Amino acid sequence: MRKTAYVFPAVLALVAQTATPIVATAQDAQTSSAPTTGAFTPTSALSPRDAFYCEQRKLGSWFYCDPDKAREMAKGKPAAPTVPAAKQLAAISEQLDELKARAILEPTSENLASYMRFQREQLDRASTFADVWGRTVWQNPDLDYTLERPINSLGKQTWMTDRKAAKSSTMQGLSQRYGVFYFYSSNCSACRVFSPIVRSISDQYGLEVLAVSMDGGGNEAFPRFAVNTGQYQRMGLTGNQVPALVLFDTQTKQPIPIGYGLMAADEVMDRIFTLTQTKPGSDY
Repeated sequence: MRKTAYVFPAVLALVAQTATPIVATAQDAQTSSAPTTGAFTPTSALSPRDAFYCEQRKLGSWFYCDPDKAREMAKGKPAAPTVPAAKQLAAISEQLDELKARAILEPTSENLASYMRFQREQLDRASTFADVWGRTVWQNPDLDYTLERPINSLGKQTWMTDRKAAKSSTMQGLSQRYGVFYFYSSNCSACRVFSPIVRSISDQYGLEVLAVSMDGGGNEAFPRFAVNTGQYQRMGLTGNQVPALVLFDTQTKQPIPIGYGLMAADEVMDRIFTLTQTKPGSDY
């Protein structure tokens, strides 16, 4: 009887130790036999902790026992850093140079084919860029410079006609505000050629011209002249270079040098129009 009394509690302890796995197995069977609605999704990991799996069985930090990790999984992995476009372009150029050098130094069929294929890829990329560039310019007038300065024959002819009319109008009204200082020397061959040109511009547009002799000599085109007594420097000119033309603005009392040397009449008028009617950079 005493042996039986001692054995029976031991059997009960053994049964108690094996009972939990049996119950767990039964519960596992019930869980596995339950109908499933689909595969695991990140949102299912955010459900409350299961005390049986997380505490009793102590399965470890699985996704359903650690909601913080589940949230990190739901957010997804961070995107890989993108390579800047400038570095990508530099890498393409470097690879093209490397393939070219290899093909030159080791002119095998494989090396040449590799270089030619890669070069063709870049030519196709450049062609696509040029095509999209043109389409973009067509559809965005603010990007189309040819609207300001046409390059096709018909547009260029129209632009030049309008510019010629604008220059003529400017020259017609020039005498109301501006005068011209013309500096020359009697022994200057370029001055002898240029003086009649300046005279014709003065007569055509009624522009007042004051001829100033740098050496005191006369001028056939301008019988009435003045001798330089510092006017050259006061007009902002340097170096005593002749012939020289200067516009003088009677409103602002400021000289506007037109240029030095021999010039055709059209060039003189074009410079006058540019200096008086256009802002720097607006005509380009």
